[in-house]
Amino acid sequence: MKSKRLYFLGIGGIGMSALAQYFLAEGDEVYGYDLTASPITEMLTRKGAVIHFDDDSRHIPEDVDFVVYTPAVPRSNEEFQYIVEHNIPLYKRSQVLGMITEKMPSVAVAGTHGKTTTTSMVSHLLAPEVSIAGFIGGIAKNFDDNLVLGSTPRMAVAEADEYDRSFLTLHPTVAIITSMDADHLDIYGNRDNLVAAFQQYASQSQIAVVEESVAKEIEHPHKVTYGFNEGADYRAVNLTMGPNQAQFDIQTPNGRLNGLVLHANGTYNVLNATAAVAALLEFNLQKPNLFDLSEAQIADKLATFSGVKRRFDYIVDREDFIYIDDYAHHPAEMNSFITSVRKTYPNKKICVVFQPHLYSRTRDFATQFAAVLSQLDEVILLPIYPAREKPIPGITSEYLLSLIANSNKRVLTKDELLPYLQTHRPEVLLTIGAGDIDRMVGILGML
Repeated sequence: MKSKRLYFLGIGGIGMSALAQYFLAEGDEVYGYDLTASPITEMLTRKGAVIHFDDDSRHIPEDVDFVVYTPAVPRSNEEFQYIVEHNIPLYKRSQVLGMITEKMPSVAVAGTHGKTTTTSMVSHLLAPEVSIAGFIGGIAKNFDDNLVLGSTPRMAVAEADEYDRSFLTLHPTVAIITSMDADHLDIYGNRDNLVAAFQQYASQSQIAVVEESVAKEIEHPHKVTYGFNEGADYRAVNLTMGPNQAQFDIQTPNGRLNGLVLHANGTYNVLNATAAVAALLEFNLQKPNLFDLSEAQIADKLATFSGVKRRFDYIVDREDFIYIDDYAHHPAEMNSFITSVRKTYPNKKICVVFQPHLYSRTRDFATQFAAVLSQLDEVILLPIYPAREKPIPGITSEYLLSLIANSNKRVLTKDELLPYLQTHRPEVLLTIGAGDIDRMVGILGML
């Protein structure tokens, strides 16, 4: 088969880079643009991609078969305009993911939070024993990658992004829904429209595996529920939590998986594990000849799951200083994370550094963000990370700070943060956000 020449607009994004790696592995030529260099673009360059960082259409090679773009790239981008004006075939990242995954049976994981960890768990439960193509919205520590690619993939595992209704390009064998909190209201307007999109996503699958708290809102002829409570089809029971460890059983429709151990904090990670197990057991009932997932294999894989970078990610764990980094950027995610940290370290003072992500999200959830952040002993806000948005008058980190019921609070720039923390060393430091706060993790880890 003749190799393709592909161009990626926003190639350094976590979802885009997984696709770029996939096509590189297929032997295709990959070119791309991103705003700034990063460890991800450096990795892609080592693997053969040709990447630049200035918005200049002269970098676009001739005879491109098609262009893949992320909605995060503004329409004012010169290269985007050039591609449209010259009628070069142009596809969203989600459309290309849909093209790849439609070729094989698949598990897709959607939800306003929990989807990256659950996608990583599904991939880890299967690979390498089962050859998969796994597309993850984060760096899974077990693979040190956001792409899991066997030599001849027999099935796909994909993180299904609800932003811009991207997940509607997928038609999975099993669709997982971990949560449906109001989010991306710049796209959906209200939660009802968000739920309608999740309903459509579920209806495009053969089996829907849905977290019990939102299961009533999703209709499907083969709906399977999971959770902690009586009535859930797959139920986590006998749960005991300790620092970075959970022990539990999973009650299934056909018996019980006993003595499971997960090295993770937060009951939400037990839910994610239950979702992953439920999806694969149900998948196996639907397609029994594709793989065999024994009880022993499930127990071994969960016990060796290492987590995802930037998801309850321990950077430093010393007696005198604990530093945990997390990608949370929605109030519900932040509350789950902070609550788990507080339970783990009830006698230590906790300082949070939060970088709000998007002006619209900050505006829409300002009071909820403030309520969550008010639980901490000290709050530091960085300026809002704009991503794809232009400023909204009056919506600033200073505005959010004014709503926080805590006198020990301040707004700092990234340049001011390290000197401040060197002088005011916290017992427990949390960095939270989906912008570029992760670029500071390495240097803060040396405190």
